[in-house]
Amino acid sequence: MASTQPVLDIWQAAPQAGLDEFRIQPITLQLLPGEFALVDTNDPRRAAWFADLCCGLVPLTEGTVSFLGRDWRTLTLDYAAALRGRIGRVFGNVGWIDFLDVATNVLLPQLHHTRRDARDLREEAARLAGSFGLPGLPTGHPRDLSAKDLARAACVRAFLGEPALLLLESPLQARFADLAVPLLEALTAARQKGAAAIWLTNSDYVWRDRSAPVTHRLRLRDYGLFPARRAA
Repeated sequence: MASTQPVLDIWQAAPQAGLDEFRIQPITLQLLPGEFALVDTNDPRRAAWFADLCCGLVPLTEGTVSFLGRDWRTLTLDYAAALRGRIGRVFGNVGWIDFLDVATNVLLPQLHHTRRDARDLREEAARLAGSFGLPGLPTGHPRDLSAKDLARAACVRAFLGEPALLLLESPLQARFADLAVPLLEALTAARQKGAAAIWLTNSDYVWRDRSAPVTHRLRLRDYGLFPARRAA
């Protein structure tokens, strides 16, 4: 990649005490454009917490978390919100606004954060929907769709708009193995455009698949984030 500026730079980030959780050790992780970290975590709450950390939503006592060269703690609320529009995220178990249809849920982050024409966004979303096995952009409400179709729609929302960083919290939900291939294809395309990616998983199917083009293979536990041994 031409750029050597990290997309995500977490340096000795020590979260404030709270949520019994995570009395976690300071975390360090740097991702350059095109890099892909596969992170094994056995707790969905911890995965969501780590994704929040990457997004600058976890208060720190020490260290820094920077995205595209900007320390989250130095940004105004409006600027930070706009910058989060460059992050595509698949939420582990939440993330849908129930009273909006799925199509609006998918388009809303980009409609809020970009000046692209709504028709162009809808056309891109429809193309992505097809690549993930949907017949088109879903028009029903979240309660009307199957869990699998919601997982597909969540992937569409995450990849829409050429994000600089992708945060995928167990996107297969340990059930939908057939989504792995289109998801990896979408990741490859995004990485070729300079995106960095983090896939947080509790699935042995994903973790043990050595064909995935992973740059970093890590484990996230109560005692921190650390490289996995090759035999894992």
